[in-house]
Amino acid sequence: MALLQISEPGMSTAPHQHRLAVGIDLGTTNSLVATVRNGISVVLNDENGRAMLPSVVRYLADGGVAVGEAAQTMQSEDAANTIVSVKRFMGRGLKDVGEISRLPYRFADAPSSGQAASPFATSGGSGQGSGMLQLRTVAGIKSPVEVSAEILKVLRSRAEAALGGELVGAVITVPAYFDDAQRQATKDAARLAGLNVLRLLNEPTAAAIAYGLDNAAEGVYAVYDLGGGTFDISILRLSRGVFEVLAANGDSALGGDDFDHRIHCWLLEKNRLSALGPRDTRLLLTHARAAKEQLTEHAEARITAVLSTGEMIDSVLTRSEFHAMSQNLVQRTLQPLRRALRDAKLDIADIKGVVMVGGATRMPQVQHAVGEFFGQTPLTNLDPDKVVALGAAIQANLLAGNRSGDDWLLLDVIPLSLGIETMGGLVEKIIPRNSTIPTARAQEFTTFKDGQTAMSIHVAQGERELVSDCRSLAKFELRGIPAMVAGAARIRVTFQVDADGLLNVSAREMGSGIEAAIAVKPSYGLSDAEITRMLQESTQHAQGDMQARALREQQTEAGQLLEAVQHALEQDGGLLDQAGRTQIEIRMGALRDTLHLADHLSIKRAVIALNDATVGFAQARMDKSVARALAGRNISELDEK
Repeated sequence: MALLQISEPGMSTAPHQHRLAVGIDLGTTNSLVATVRNGISVVLNDENGRAMLPSVVRYLADGGVAVGEAAQTMQSEDAANTIVSVKRFMGRGLKDVGEISRLPYRFADAPSSGQAASPFATSGGSGQGSGMLQLRTVAGIKSPVEVSAEILKVLRSRAEAALGGELVGAVITVPAYFDDAQRQATKDAARLAGLNVLRLLNEPTAAAIAYGLDNAAEGVYAVYDLGGGTFDISILRLSRGVFEVLAANGDSALGGDDFDHRIHCWLLEKNRLSALGPRDTRLLLTHARAAKEQLTEHAEARITAVLSTGEMIDSVLTRSEFHAMSQNLVQRTLQPLRRALRDAKLDIADIKGVVMVGGATRMPQVQHAVGEFFGQTPLTNLDPDKVVALGAAIQANLLAGNRSGDDWLLLDVIPLSLGIETMGGLVEKIIPRNSTIPTARAQEFTTFKDGQTAMSIHVAQGERELVSDCRSLAKFELRGIPAMVAGAARIRVTFQVDADGLLNVSAREMGSGIEAAIAVKPSYGLSDAEITRMLQESTQHAQGDMQARALREQQTEAGQLLEAVQHALEQDGGLLDQAGRTQIEIRMGALRDTLHLADHLSIKRAVIALNDATVGFAQARMDKSVARALAGRNISELDEK
């Protein structure tokens, strides 16, 4: 660029010293991306100044995809192909999703993806479906991972456009009560979106980081996180820059969507309606959500809608009616609070403050119930919709290797116990829930029969005693055990959980050194082969994606140049004669005219033309700056310097 940005010595930025990393809140209802700028965590807006990206994806018959606002506006008209609240399907089979009949989608229960790391992997336990559910759309069958990847792609593009470069990586938040399969599915989605995951971070923990650093808080805090599709409670101790998670609990199938559904059912009953089609179901759910949000500030909400049959819905819902119909949902969040306090070995009186996270915590009945439970007014000084992304950005900045003014340490926990199946179908827990991660623990087992030369190791996750009541993660076999009498062999099974909460398991016969291991890839996640297939499919659109990227880069450069030239004209326009100023203004107008074109080459040519027109102006500004710096100095003074 011809125009020079002149800074005082030592005050110019050094972008090469700062690695670009972001925090992403991949939410059920809305998603956000944030980063750290000048030591402050900020949310990145889109080109229209909006921070929130609705977590809505619409598939089109021509193969196109709409994400965010454009998809949300069509969720009633094209309900079957417009996927909302996909986060609730991540890492889940059909049998995991309750009340499928109320959803406007065409489902398919996929066969198990298997474990790429081992031929002995099994499908999910507890009688669940054999693989992650699939969604039939006009663009083909899509998994929740693919749908989530579309949302992440938009957030990635937004971040790269705002920051002006490629990302080193991202910290992506997940509900604290997400199990191994749901976490792996989230990592798969990020990989498909071209993101390097620096860390999966529990949402309440991210909120605590943002709140604790912003308020210099110390003591024991509860983070109550009620989002669109999930509920989490975490108890943390904040002390001199150490964020230690003491306990986590929650319900990964409870959120704001369930409150919407209560209003939906109330509308059906009040208007004597039976089961509706997909379009009308989505229409009423959309109006239900709007009514829920309106009741946060008003005593009543009017719901009017015209069904596809021509029937008119016109009902008034009062705040008291809504509170009554949703009371048991609010009460469902209190039981995990009690369990988390018990696990942390704390009383209510030990809690210094309660941080509210998630848009659903804006509901007055929720705030009242939480305040009554803890005996204190919840803390709401940070935006509950943004606090998770802000905390994730702080963690991303740290993991990317950027220096921060605050030195702090994060000690998170694993939400669910991990163990193996023993005789009688029992689960022997090796890593109990709420263990600080990363962690590694080992336990020794032995053979059951004389001459036994192999052992099948079945990895399970959950709190129940029977393996049939827990979620099966994987199976693998240790072969080559020397033949011995029963009970003589010593087989050490080691569990290692990384900072993302993901698991690796190994088994070793101590006498012979025979060993087997597996990187647990949950059956509800995607196999490496499936991820490879999806990545290959994405290359079909690589050319179009490159062109779109080039266009966005040129538009960004053009906008920066126009702003710089305009600022220079306002400051030093007097250095130009009328002809020179007119020439620059003509080139500026020509560049503005190209910004609406989908042709990056036209924009580039206009940028070059404006640069050429400002060369003399830039030289005149430089001469003026040098003259000002030398004013009043003599030669001897300059020689000394």
